[in-house]
Amino acid sequence: MKNLFALVFALIVFAATSSALAAPISVDGCFNGIKLCGKVRIVNSFPDIKVQIVDSFPDLRVKRVSSFPDKIGEWQFVNSGEDFTIQFVDSFPDIKIKFVDSFPGL
Repeated sequence: MKNLFALVFALIVFAATSSALAAPISVDGCFNGIKLCGKVRIVNSFPDIKVQIVDSFPDLRVKRVSSFPDKIGEWQFVNSGEDFTIQFVDSFPDIKIKFVDSFPGL
């Protein structure tokens, strides 16, 4: 019985740790210290974040805005003066996003 309890406890700890490690975006909406809102510039190399566009199970729902990108998931695409840069990729992304018209965020 004692061994069974220890095994169950170890599995629960492992599952909790695995799911926390699998989530690339923190609960406050940051990826590697980058708050995922603001002005974004698309680049072809050396991005801050590699992004894949998906239709289901995104890490972040992104709404394109033309001004005041203040909330997590609100991105204003710019050519200069960016808060961070992204590169669109088809494989091995840092995060997966889905473009939405409402309810951006996690």
